[in-house]
Amino acid sequence: MKVELQINNSANTNARYVTWAPSPCRIRVTDPSGVTTPTVAVQITSNSAPSAGAVVFRSGATGAFANSLTLQVPINGNSVPFFVAGKFGRPSVNDGDITVEARSGTTLVGSVKLMVRIRKNANSLSTAERDRFVAAFAQLNNQGTGRFADFRDMHVAISLPQAHGAAGFLPWHRAYLLDLERELQALDGSIALPYWRFDQAAPNIFTRDFFGVANATGTVQFSATNPLQFWRTDGVPGISRRPLFTTSSAPPGLRNESQTLALGNQYRNFRTMEGNPHGSAHVSFDGWIDDPATAPKDPLFFLLHCNVDRLWAKWQRQFSRFNPAVAASYDSNPSNRPGHNLPDTMWPWNGVTGGTRPPTAPGGTLASSPVATAPGPQPQVQSCLDFQGTLNAASRMGFDYDDVPFG
Repeated sequence: MKVELQINNSANTNARYVTWAPSPCRIRVTDPSGVTTPTVAVQITSNSAPSAGAVVFRSGATGAFANSLTLQVPINGNSVPFFVAGKFGRPSVNDGDITVEARSGTTLVGSVKLMVRIRKNANSLSTAERDRFVAAFAQLNNQGTGRFADFRDMHVAISLPQAHGAAGFLPWHRAYLLDLERELQALDGSIALPYWRFDQAAPNIFTRDFFGVANATGTVQFSATNPLQFWRTDGVPGISRRPLFTTSSAPPGLRNESQTLALGNQYRNFRTMEGNPHGSAHVSFDGWIDDPATAPKDPLFFLLHCNVDRLWAKWQRQFSRFNPAVAASYDSNPSNRPGHNLPDTMWPWNGVTGGTRPPTAPGGTLASSPVATAPGPQPQVQSCLDFQGTLNAASRMGFDYDDVPFG
């Protein structure tokens, strides 16, 4: 007998990635040889090294997870659903470092490799994780001729009212990061955006092998093996960034995580973090990253904003602020600009130009993913709140953070 295991309800190898949120899966018999009963008991377990990722299972959309699961599978080829999720605290380090195994009795009848793909603290990445991320980012930029140019063009002076200074600051940047991350994953499926936790020292980020070291003129220098040495945006080679703090320490004057999460349980109060710590982190440098109109020219921008999104995710978890129908979860207001209220679609993914929107809409619709369908190709503000599918499994966006559990 043989069975097929489908992760995220897909036989596509690119779908074999999970997070802390449950992923829907299926098992079916593909070869019933040797089975004489209409159904067969199949036990599903996982196998991985202690230093690798780990997953847990359950049979339905609700209920407790366990390290193994036994299902009655019909031999006629009909599939049986189940769910798999990463075991919190055990993210993967390498692609496919977990094997999900199916056994009939003691006989292995099917297996599939997968990865618990989680956004991690950039300062704690392994050398291999760091190098894969840097290589994919450099490839996306392709010395200024690659797909990254669209992401640069999404965040320029004329488009700042779409992303800043109003309630949509957090959901817009969540979609922006996810779009970029999915493009990176199309190049290397093991990639998840790392975050720069700017309220802590992060000396491993500011090295020549990772995000570079500024020279006396503020030009960032890289090692000979770092492909970011070929970075180019707006036709200009290199990266301009000079830290105004000692990079072996955290920038001074920023709200720390506890202070940020204590801004209050109402979104209208929490989103004031756009000023501090977000804005304060930006202006802890001279160079491109201290100006919103030029900040995305520096790839460090995306690690900074990944931490901003992580803080929002932690705040949402702390106060259960996933439901757009709850007023405290978001600050919709008739005085908000278009693109900042819950039912609004967001530029540039909606393709709307002119009037209150910028004259162009670079990049097209938001990139699709083989692991999640939300927030859709033209995301609404409200589609970016329930990112883990806590309230509605269909809202799961396919990313998680190493210190933000599900449930």
